[in-house]
Amino acid sequence: MKKYGLVLIATLFLGVFGVSAQISPDCSTAIPICNNTPVNGGAYNFGLDDFNGASETGCLEQTISGTIESNSGWYRFKTSASGQLGFNIGFDASEDWDFALYKTNDCNNLGEPLRCNFYDNAENSSFIGVGEDPTGVADSIQFEDWINVSPGEDYYLLINNFSNNNSGFSIQFSGSVFETNPYDTLDCSIINNLLGPPIAACENDAIVLDATTASATQYNWYQETGLGFQPMAGENNPTLNVGAAGLYRVEVVTPTGNIYSDVQVAFSVAPIAFLVTDDDFCMVSNSTFDLSQKDNEALGSQSTSEFMVTYHSTLTDAMGGFNMLSEKYVASVGVQTIYVRVASLANPMCYDASRQFELTAVETPILDFPTEVFLCDDLLSTAIGDAMPNAGHSYFWNTGEVSPTINVTQAGTYDLTITNTQGGKACADTFSITVYISNAPVITDVLIEDKQKYNTVTIITEVEGDFEYSMDDGISQTNNIFADVLPGEHLVTIIDLNGCGSVSEYIMVVGFPRYFSPNGDGINDQWGIVGMSELENPIVYVFDKFGKLLGQMNEGDNGWDGTYNGRQLPATDYWFKLTYIDSSGQRVEAKYVENHFSLRR
Repeated sequence: MKKYGLVLIATLFLGVFGVSAQISPDCSTAIPICNNTPVNGGAYNFGLDDFNGASETGCLEQTISGTIESNSGWYRFKTSASGQLGFNIGFDASEDWDFALYKTNDCNNLGEPLRCNFYDNAENSSFIGVGEDPTGVADSIQFEDWINVSPGEDYYLLINNFSNNNSGFSIQFSGSVFETNPYDTLDCSIINNLLGPPIAACENDAIVLDATTASATQYNWYQETGLGFQPMAGENNPTLNVGAAGLYRVEVVTPTGNIYSDVQVAFSVAPIAFLVTDDDFCMVSNSTFDLSQKDNEALGSQSTSEFMVTYHSTLTDAMGGFNMLSEKYVASVGVQTIYVRVASLANPMCYDASRQFELTAVETPILDFPTEVFLCDDLLSTAIGDAMPNAGHSYFWNTGEVSPTINVTQAGTYDLTITNTQGGKACADTFSITVYISNAPVITDVLIEDKQKYNTVTIITEVEGDFEYSMDDGISQTNNIFADVLPGEHLVTIIDLNGCGSVSEYIMVVGFPRYFSPNGDGINDQWGIVGMSELENPIVYVFDKFGKLLGQMNEGDNGWDGTYNGRQLPATDYWFKLTYIDSSGQRVEAKYVENHFSLRR
């Protein structure tokens, strides 16, 4: 939608109408601001010293001229509504402008400024002010915090040019107070001019000057032509339709005397919002779309020095110039409508918000399946890939297959490219899946360090892999050694961490002396196994090195005394075998028991 709105201005351009009607260098003659935006021709001196030789006011300090002001312009305004208020002071980026805002109705009692900014513009900014930078820069050092206003508050605004160059400046007011009270935020009662304040309009706007006065007997209209005010032939009505920029004067003839009133009217070039094509992009996580890349389309041949493009999520925001989207726009997945506003920098109320475009954000496929897979050595194949595929995605493997998952029989690296296509936009990513061969666990040996009461058990495997170990179905551990194991039957287990199963085996942990000396001294005279009471129906067989059975002990026997058929046997090594009834009712031989000991004389 196009809008050619009226904007109130303090004056127009330097050299066209002169400085005196455009700016006041002194607080006592500050230019009153009514409603929206004054536009200034430039500041060229400081007039009287409004600070009476003071060295500072707020953030502003005395310059080499001996005064705080260098090239100053003073404005005053009065609020008639409540809410948040701010303003932008626009200027050439090569220049250095400062400002101070005072809450007062008395130039002789300014006090300290409510807001103040004096940065040297090393960043080459084009705006300073209060509230929000119109270019969308967040946390700009050139902008002070918003102010909260109430009806009936008086303010004085000092704008000071600290640079040698002077291209003029503009002021645009903003804030939530203009949303609730767009036409009467700034009280116009402070302006006494019959025709009101200067007017900035958009080209083709219908501008009507109204000088209607009670008791008037005649109206005469004049226009400044450069040679003074010249009569406008045939214009003798209370109102005047203005179609061209200029300085106008009305003479109102009354019985008590004539009234003269001047007003400036300026027309800004109306911007045109050109066609902006629909666009799309691939979105990864919180990736952004750079809206500024659409500026050239929206502007066409129009200059960025005269017009500014902003983007909005609703038509209402675009028309009002509110809630500008960040240039680095964080989009949501799917289609969004972006509304385009092209506005004049000289008169932001001249705008065109008739264009919009569709922005489609297509999500790049994300990884939600394992990239490391183990193929167990006892299996022929395993499945890899996306087990829960998206219906809108296509799949391509470096093997040439096009299914979401494939079965592989060998170790190696397999590449899968997944493509998400929405509305003709294809977004793809490639994922590498590595397949490893994992061996099933095998118990090679169990070392039992028997200490008769508390024993140490070490589980040995010669198979390479990622394993954990457990005893008696307890908590698994990466360490293959178990300490303080009591005598008796125990279940040891090796678990493959890659999902290739586990292996378990029952072992018997018993303690026995490594030697005995049956010499009748009452010490170690008999040999036996500690922990037999933990077994069901245990039997111990003793052999010589040739395998000849020399003795047998059952549960409850005292032990072997080193004799065979009543004859003492020589000092040497002997062997034994332990059997018992296991949990399945079968008699089994205890495995992994180090089954030899020594007889000493």
